[in-house]
Amino acid sequence: MSDAAKSFSLELTEDVRDAQAWCHEFARDVIRPAAEEWDEREETPWPIIQEAAKIGLYSLDFFATQSFEDSGLGIPVTFEELYWGDAGIALAITGTGLAAASLAATGTPEQIAEWAPQMFGTPDDVKLGAFCASEPGAGSDVGSIRCRAVYDEASDEWVLNGTKTWATNGGIAEVHIVVASVYPELGSRGQASFIIPPNTPGFSQGQKFKKHGIRASHTAEVILDNVRIPSRLLIGGKEKFDARVARTREGAKAGGQAAMKTFETTRPTVGAMALGVARAAYDYALDYSREREQFGKKIGDFQAIAFKLADMKVRIDASRLLIWRASWMARQGVPFHNAEGSMAKLHASETAVRVTEEAIQILGGNGYTRDYPVERMHRDSKIFTIFEGTSEIQRLVIGRAVTGLPVR
Repeated sequence: MSDAAKSFSLELTEDVRDAQAWCHEFARDVIRPAAEEWDEREETPWPIIQEAAKIGLYSLDFFATQSFEDSGLGIPVTFEELYWGDAGIALAITGTGLAAASLAATGTPEQIAEWAPQMFGTPDDVKLGAFCASEPGAGSDVGSIRCRAVYDEASDEWVLNGTKTWATNGGIAEVHIVVASVYPELGSRGQASFIIPPNTPGFSQGQKFKKHGIRASHTAEVILDNVRIPSRLLIGGKEKFDARVARTREGAKAGGQAAMKTFETTRPTVGAMALGVARAAYDYALDYSREREQFGKKIGDFQAIAFKLADMKVRIDASRLLIWRASWMARQGVPFHNAEGSMAKLHASETAVRVTEEAIQILGGNGYTRDYPVERMHRDSKIFTIFEGTSEIQRLVIGRAVTGLPVR
């Protein structure tokens, strides 16, 4: 790593500032005005996704450009702005990124070139991608995945069977990335990820979930019933996977398993999503405190309200610094020796819940009604303490990292 790469700066590059302004404008002018409608409808906001695609905000180029921006701050900065607009619609726009990240993390150049563009489609025909890891009996414990993948040597195909749950874009995506167990006796070390092309026989959507928040984002089960796919659709290739399994059987370390590799790279990004929601609620509560009068004063004049706003602001800024540090480290290839990615996700997600709750408190009865957006923001915030690793799992990961002991 070069000396230049080691220097961390809080000053955003011109390109990142331009992308930040671009996303903020889209969030303000397109996402926010539509937020209430799509939350009530609980449907995928295809028109909004298409609007994003038309201006280049929903595209492989956008995600790749921001992901590989030198400072590593492109994705967290732009995601914060989009989720400041509305979490449900923003997740509908960015949810494909998790599948794309999984493919990019371990896929071959040929697999990435063939399948990543199909996850996004074109401005005139937008598509989605879905990453499918969780199961009814394997949420936080990804090592308990039971979806099976069996290699059929005669046909040179993989045969997959099982049920995945809580899949963002599950069943409506063009391309699904599915984590399955090939060698159950090896636990997580015996897992691999597979590409499921569109219209694959035996692959179908199960129930669509009705959720507490992020309602504009589609979440569903997917069912695999004797799904057959060519051998080449094992992400990273069979030769590389077989070599990893062989090293595992010999007792050598073989690297992280399929689902966790994806989560490790995206946890700071999830933190940025939560941060956007927290900032949105803070902004609204701050403006409200400057306008609302009680007992002949603006409520922001009262110490009780001012102290709430002060604490909200401190938590938001602290979360942003943790997210930026982890994102910079990931981009520079600096190992997360102290679980810095989990730190960022933990602090930001819990900040979102705390800040949105305090925003409701500042608005009082108004905040508890759907006539004001902080009620929706509060519902949206809770998911960030749950998906891609619950707060409890983040603390477990951090505890193991800092103690060096097998904390249970």
